[in-house]
Amino acid sequence: MAEVLITLGVIGIVAALTIPNVTSLYRKNIAETRLAKFYSVMNQAIQRSEVDNGPKEYWASMASGHGDESDEAVASGTKIMPEDWYNKYLKPYIQSTNVKINDKTNKVMVYFSDGGLCLIGGASFQFWPQGSDFENYGEDDSGNATNNYELSGIKYFTFFFAPADNSDANKYHFKKGVEPYKRNWDGTIEKLKNDSAIGCSKTVSNERAYCTPLIQINGWKVPDDYPVKF
Repeated sequence: MAEVLITLGVIGIVAALTIPNVTSLYRKNIAETRLAKFYSVMNQAIQRSEVDNGPKEYWASMASGHGDESDEAVASGTKIMPEDWYNKYLKPYIQSTNVKINDKTNKVMVYFSDGGLCLIGGASFQFWPQGSDFENYGEDDSGNATNNYELSGIKYFTFFFAPADNSDANKYHFKKGVEPYKRNWDGTIEKLKNDSAIGCSKTVSNERAYCTPLIQINGWKVPDDYPVKF
């Protein structure tokens, strides 16, 4: 009996040490696969839309979806709401299982058959490889989508669409499709890893937006020295 108890104890210890690592690896693999697929699907849709709607850099601008500034921009006619923008430029060219409008932010929520979810508002495309994570972690008490550095680069990944902006800060997005967030990037891996506000590091002041291009550069594989676990 003692030997059986010892054996069970050892098995329990091994399981306690192994299961978290297996779970983390599983989540990492899902993120890698769905990030690559999302990038391909979105940009194929944009290319198809350009045939009907002209070059993307001349498309209407999209409001962020909430706030006084966006409301004023929509009222003045300089921007259109995310739902209208999505319906015109992307909806006919994307296969999704469901599309909803967040009733607090007015952002478009696009659900994919593989379980992924994209939130679209303004130039930001926030992708959740496992859409269920947004339901569990992605909204604060008022229903607003969160930008939490504890979730970014793990639960969700930041993409950017600003093809008409020819500023130096936007040089990696000008005339491009939906790309991993590279605003103000200087082209170095060091910047992606160490930027204090949005770098792919354990602690940042905003969110780990630069984790997305870091994974892209690595062939849509999470680097071995990734700073956080999934």
